[in-house]
Amino acid sequence: MQELVEIAVITEASWGIGKELALALVRRGIAVAGIARAPFQIEGVLPIIADVRQPEEVARAFGEIRERLGAPTILVNNAETYPDRDILDETPATFMDTVHLNLGGAFNCCHEVLPAMVANGTGRIINVVTFADVSPAPLAAGYSVSKGALRILTRALVADLGDRFPGIVVTDWVPGTHQPRKGIPDGVDPALAAEWGATLALMRQPEINGRVFLRDREHQPPRSLKGRVKDRVLGRGRVRIRL
Repeated sequence: MQELVEIAVITEASWGIGKELALALVRRGIAVAGIARAPFQIEGVLPIIADVRQPEEVARAFGEIRERLGAPTILVNNAETYPDRDILDETPATFMDTVHLNLGGAFNCCHEVLPAMVANGTGRIINVVTFADVSPAPLAAGYSVSKGALRILTRALVADLGDRFPGIVVTDWVPGTHQPRKGIPDGVDPALAAEWGATLALMRQPEINGRVFLRDREHQPPRSLKGRVKDRVLGRGRVRIRL
């Protein structure tokens, strides 16, 4: 059986967690392409200029990646915008622009990588999300709605692909690197979070399909006391995965 050659694509790779994740994967011997809207350079990373909101630009970008590196086996949908806009100042155009980037960009990239992943029977997709949909912050309607919808996209991908293609593993990841204005009092150093993300990107166990990871461990929704007791009696509890 031919050994899998890992090729990762990271969106919004020119700075922050995207840049650090690209570097972390390169250090692990992975071929990495980074996508951003402005020119950038990262040692060991193939830089691709594209706006992920635009399907035709995404198609061109992935065509270049396939030509120069091969078919991507890992996709990290990291691109996002957080406009800090009062709902009274929001317009249909500005709201949908946020949705087009945070949600549409992720779908556009998934659309490009899935055919080869299906053909090969294996692949890895990580959607970088937040919990903004659970408790939306002020001035963040478009962000909260679009990031919540991205979490639904993860579940929809699992629902459509999980039974037929168990080798394609899709998960959510909350790196915890956002600044305080985005709801986390003490953001994690992106370089540290990137090490967790690199580990997660290389995990392909079918049992993690659809799960949510917060920083360096699996996140499980809170359970009621009755639910926790029932799980213990039935032996259904499980240890959270650590990265």
